[in-house]
Amino acid sequence: MLTDKFLDVDLPIIQAPMAGVQGSKLALAVSRAGGLGSLPCAMLSYDKLKQELDCIYSSTEKPVNFNFFCHSPAKPDSRREARWRDVLQPYFSEFGINENEISEGSSRLPFNHDMADILANYKPRIMSFHFGLPDEKLLHRVKAWGTKVLSSATTLQEAKWLEAHGADGIIAQGLEAGGHLGLFLSDDMTTQMGTFSLLPQIIKKVSVPVIAAGGIADASGVAAALFLGARAVQIGTAYLLCSETETTDIHWQALKSEASQHTAVTNLFTGRPARGIINRIIRELGPMNNTTPEFPTAATAISALRKEAEAMGLNDFTPLWSGQNTSGCKEISATELTRALAKEIQTL
Repeated sequence: MLTDKFLDVDLPIIQAPMAGVQGSKLALAVSRAGGLGSLPCAMLSYDKLKQELDCIYSSTEKPVNFNFFCHSPAKPDSRREARWRDVLQPYFSEFGINENEISEGSSRLPFNHDMADILANYKPRIMSFHFGLPDEKLLHRVKAWGTKVLSSATTLQEAKWLEAHGADGIIAQGLEAGGHLGLFLSDDMTTQMGTFSLLPQIIKKVSVPVIAAGGIADASGVAAALFLGARAVQIGTAYLLCSETETTDIHWQALKSEASQHTAVTNLFTGRPARGIINRIIRELGPMNNTTPEFPTAATAISALRKEAEAMGLNDFTPLWSGQNTSGCKEISATELTRALAKEIQTL
C-alpha cells in the first residue's frame, strides 16, 4: 500500500474540497476508499457545519480534511457595487430582474472563533485553509487540538510564508486547478504558474510536506507528482461526475461537453480569480473585470441572473468550476474512482 503517515491515510490521494458541488457524502466515500476526503466548510452555516461534523464522526474513524477560507471580509463599497450593477444592467433587463429586489446570496465567511468553538468538540486531525492562514490566536487554538494544518500556495513566496507562519503541509496549487486559486500575497496573475513548474520549486525550498494540486486527473499525473517529491496529490475535477457529488445537471452537461476544453480564470462570479468553463458572461464581459465588487460580494448580483437563466435551462451565468483537465471525470462512485486510481498507481 502507498501509505502516507503524515496524512494517516492508505493512499496518497486527497479529494479537493469543492464548495457548492459536494457535502459529507463525497468526503466519506473517498476516506473509506483509503484516500483523504475533504469537506468544504466556507459556505456552511454554523448549524449545517455541526450537522456535517456529526454525520462524518458518526460514520467513520478515518481522517477527513475540513477546509475553510481565510480571506479578509469585504468592506462595504456602494459605489463599486453600483458600477458592477451598471455593467450587469442589460442582463437584468433581458431577464426581467428588478435590481432593487435582489437579495443577498450565499455567504462565504472566513474562519473565525465561532467556527472554532464548534470544531473544538471534534478536534479534527486535519484542516486546510485557502487564501493564507487564520490569525495567530486562531491558528494556535487549532494546533492545540493536535490538528495538522495545510494551506494552499500558488507561488514559492506564498509557500515560504506558510511554512514560516505555522503550516504543517503545503498544497502547491498550479494555475490549471479548477475553482478558486489560493493566491493571497499578491493579486498579480503573472505570478501564477503550472503545477509541474511550481511543485519542484516549492519542494526544494521548504522542509514541510508538499502536496501537488492542479490539472492532475489520472494515474500518470499522480505518479509524476510523486516522482517529483510530492507527498500526496489533491484531485478535484475528476470527482465532479461521481455519484456522491451534488453537481447540478447544468454543470454536469458542461463537463461532459466539448465546452469543458475551454476554461478561463475569471473573477466575474465572486470577485476572486477562479477557473471555470467559459460561458456567455465570460465571453461577453471578458474573464477578468476590474469593476467586480470585493470577494465574495460580487456573487450577490450575478446569482440573481444565474437563478433566472438556470430556470430556463441556460448556463449563461453559472460558475461552471472546472480544472483544465476533465479527462479523468468518470460517472462512477468516488470510492471506485479512488481505488481504481490507486490501483493504477501501484502498477506504474
